[in-house]
Amino acid sequence: MGKYDIGGMQGRFQPGSNDQVLENKLGVTDPAERDEAELVLLEMIYDDVLLHNFPSGQIKVADLKKWHYRWLGNLYEWAGEERSVNLSKGDFHFATAAQIPQLLEKFEQEYLYRYTPCSNYDDRQLVEAVAIVHVELILIHPFRDGNGRISRLLTDVMMAQAGYLTLDYSCWDQNKGDYFAAIRQGLEMNYAPMMEWVARAMRAE
Repeated sequence: MGKYDIGGMQGRFQPGSNDQVLENKLGVTDPAERDEAELVLLEMIYDDVLLHNFPSGQIKVADLKKWHYRWLGNLYEWAGEERSVNLSKGDFHFATAAQIPQLLEKFEQEYLYRYTPCSNYDDRQLVEAVAIVHVELILIHPFRDGNGRISRLLTDVMMAQAGYLTLDYSCWDQNKGDYFAAIRQGLEMNYAPMMEWVARAMRAE
């Protein structure tokens, strides 16, 4: 992912990492070691959220920030905070950092309050709710790093609220270009492509 306008605490890289690893509390300089640490911590937050502190009611932006902090707080000083730098993927620019506070307020009011908790949904209603919420959160990209994984955690919480198993994301990972093209369609309020990816992840065995 390309990054630009990097500055401040969120823009610093770990010395000795050749600008490959963000500054972290553990002094990790190897991207593979960083990835492994984040994965171990992600498994822990999944266990905590889905098994021990499951949000059965309405989900709020504060919950997303809390999950992000509890996931990455042992690694990064900025865990759980809204990003202060601009991010892009190729030629696509996510919401600017200055827009994030108002966009998150809108996301909570118009999407989280509308679609959570996920109860009494039939399959199509659940697919639509998950697709819309996922697309809108990815487009905002509220955190310095880990947005995709927090978005998937939110998706899995929504699935569990509706009494379904968590999704199998392998089809998304194997078709990243098409998946991201579906995300970009959300700019035009077209969620049908993402609904298809959600449905495929639900059907996967």
